[in-house]
Amino acid sequence: MIAFLAGAITVALWTGEKPPADPDDAAQVARGKPVYEKYCAACHGARLEGQPEWQKPLASGRMPAPPHDASGHTWHHPDLMLFGMTKHGLVPGRYAPPGHQSDMPPFGGVLSDEEIWAVLAYIKSYWPPEIRAAQLQMSRRQRGR
Repeated sequence: MIAFLAGAITVALWTGEKPPADPDDAAQVARGKPVYEKYCAACHGARLEGQPEWQKPLASGRMPAPPHDASGHTWHHPDLMLFGMTKHGLVPGRYAPPGHQSDMPPFGGVLSDEEIWAVLAYIKSYWPPEIRAAQLQMSRRQRGR
């Protein structure tokens, strides 16, 4: 994997065949579990279930934290987008619709790239095989493979 600065946002390129967030890599999943528990579970749920009524705006107009299990939409995004959302937050116009407001903070100043990829591997380890396969294909298409 190679990282470079594009504008004001660091971008990670996936250069090998193995995905950078590999749910079949037991060591990476194990590294991601405590990071998820410490930084993500409070909003996204200990079992990746998300907040109640996650598709309905809160009184603040912001959206609740979605589930990361198969019932949510996390798996509808390619790896590089998930990485960017986690590292930089839901930047409107880049990782979210223009004007979108979210309580999702950027974790780039808190977590290393390796920790972010490990959290994503942990999340993906909860998805059934057909969803993993669909998300992997989407990630490969995004990177042109």
